[in-house]
Amino acid sequence: MKYLVFLMLTPGLLMAQQYYPNAEVILQKVDDNLTSTTKVIESQMVIHGRRGSRTVSSKGYAQGFNTSFTEYLSPEREKGTKMLKLEDRLWIYSPSTDRTIQLSGHMLKQSVMGSDLSYEDMMETRKLTEMYNATVIGEETIDGRKTWVLELLAKVVDASYEKRRMWIDQVRFIPLQEELFAKSGQLLKKTVLSDVARIGARWYPKKINYKDMLKEGEGTDFIITDIQFDVNIPDYIFTKASLKK
Repeated sequence: MKYLVFLMLTPGLLMAQQYYPNAEVILQKVDDNLTSTTKVIESQMVIHGRRGSRTVSSKGYAQGFNTSFTEYLSPEREKGTKMLKLEDRLWIYSPSTDRTIQLSGHMLKQSVMGSDLSYEDMMETRKLTEMYNATVIGEETIDGRKTWVLELLAKVVDASYEKRRMWIDQVRFIPLQEELFAKSGQLLKKTVLSDVARIGARWYPKKINYKDMLKEGEGTDFIITDIQFDVNIPDYIFTKASLKK
């Protein structure tokens, strides 16, 4: 009798448990779309400021989850600036001073060229399944597409954000929106992902708007103009010598 009463009082809970898929399975499918052995990206970063917008173009190379190299191509003021990431270390070369500096600790939270992205954001390339425990907390429709709403809690001490909330496309398994939180619970950033395209066997967003919630403005658009996955990249690209070439 007690069991029957319990069933009558909790139908919503039981239906939710049966209906929602496994959060870890969803997150693994997201990782399958977003990660690769190697990656070469040509992109534009459109930084929307109070006095107008400016565009910075770059070409980036990534190998695994701990190695990347980026060279900025325009405008003239930024041209030739290069960044190299090896594990948790980041070096930046400035052609105007012909100097290379290493960033670490709190300096990684600084804005990249006045954008809404931090150096931490650019360095975070690990799989989500390695950094977070996930729970499905609901479902919503965004721009006509059904999404699973996931809450992610950090399971590693060096995650850039303690908590994330993601809206995952139920068919393509790509985040369409995301909220990023500090340990205090404060909402730090929002992202909106769009222009999702089929590239080989994966779905991938070709435009991401990053909005720093502690700043005014329309955020920063990161627009991919060309991307290649699982291609050969010469080893010399990921060396400190390449910063001054």
